[in-house]
Amino acid sequence: MSYGSDRFSFGYTLTPWVKRLLIANTAIHLLVVLAAAVAGDGARFFVWQWFGFVPAESFLKPWGVVTYMFLHGDLWHLLMNMLVLFFFGPPLEQRWGSSRFLKYYFICGLGGAALSFVFAFDTSVIGASAAIYGLMLAFAWYWPNAPIYFWGIFPIKAKYLVGFFFVLTFFSAVGGAAGGVAHFAHLGGLLAGLIYLRTDGKWGDGLNSLKKAARVERLAIVPREDKGQEQAEGSRRRTSRRAGATMEEKELLDEVDRILDKISDSGISSLTDDERRVLDEVSRRRRTN
Repeated sequence: MSYGSDRFSFGYTLTPWVKRLLIANTAIHLLVVLAAAVAGDGARFFVWQWFGFVPAESFLKPWGVVTYMFLHGDLWHLLMNMLVLFFFGPPLEQRWGSSRFLKYYFICGLGGAALSFVFAFDTSVIGASAAIYGLMLAFAWYWPNAPIYFWGIFPIKAKYLVGFFFVLTFFSAVGGAAGGVAHFAHLGGLLAGLIYLRTDGKWGDGLNSLKKAARVERLAIVPREDKGQEQAEGSRRRTSRRAGATMEEKELLDEVDRILDKISDSGISSLTDDERRVLDEVSRRRRTN
């Protein structure tokens, strides 16, 4: 995959938590369908009642703020959400690491529940759409010019497509549009995702702790000389960057930052062979400088 905003290309490699979420959502939907086939539609409504999210009943069934994300009204509802997760989830999980990706996913889902609690108190909400809308927003945030082929035919830049969905969702929510769609949940997922991205997740995962952990891992992975040499080397590198590093060096530095973030989120054991080779290459270059 390519991560530049103008040269992103979709791949088909499923990342760990995207795969688990796809399996969990599909398996739960199949179980509900099977229960309805055996015991009638009453079984389906029973599951929705007890594991969906109804703001007015949230104090009696607090688990609903999480379990509602794994229930879907019909096959089309499930299919659309899982397609977005399939395409947009992997690049985000690869960029952030599994821990931060999963945290963002559930923060957006909880954002959908929160806004429903405020503006749709008596509405029953099911579906992963709040989290899915958050994923679309995050994708457009990092790769705004990536072309998304609407209905597989018409190329639309990610930023315009997500902008259209935001406007549509906003006016549907404030305009009281019905049709069984939880518009406030969708809007809540978008707003929670926007806050997270605008603050770089400081309120969700403690950026200072992440940076501190990254520095510790850097010290453990990349050998350092004495402190004076380290400071001199740091000064030399900053001067070199300001003077204009080559594109290859910039890309390598960006990749190292991403890998360090992944280590902070998921630990060094989560690194792929290619990522370990990148760190080895940086360490080798440093020793030879």
